[in-house]
Amino acid sequence: MNPIWSFIQGILGGDNGPLAKLINLIPDSNARAAAKEAFEKEAMELAAQASTDQLQVDKQEAASSSVFVAGWRPAIGWICGFALAWQFILQPLICYGLSIYSTYTRQTILLGMLGLGGMRTAEKISGVARDSLDESSKTPAKNSN
Repeated sequence: MNPIWSFIQGILGGDNGPLAKLINLIPDSNARAAAKEAFEKEAMELAAQASTDQLQVDKQEAASSSVFVAGWRPAIGWICGFALAWQFILQPLICYGLSIYSTYTRQTILLGMLGLGGMRTAEKISGVARDSLDESSKTPAKNSN
């Protein structure tokens, strides 16, 4: 079916749309059927004419020697194809590869562990580090102020 005709039918609401309500207001059933048939015929002719006009425009664009006239559709196709390949194939693979072979991830973990180790050493040197988790060490320290 012609997409333009489908669009026209969708806008008019099919059998329950405003056009159907207007046509149903015609009292004579023969006149009602003739009006509906005339509208459908006119709408289909307009849809066919629009399709024909678009084909003519497409032919003129394709026949043009200018890259900016005839080349925009292939360019859009290549751009969309590259964007699709990048988004769903190349970029995930590159990120996965970098996460495996990159030292950035390893440095993040290494520096975090070194920071925790340095904090523990500073606590031991200042004498505030706990050596066990028994009940006596769980009580909060009294403030000597």
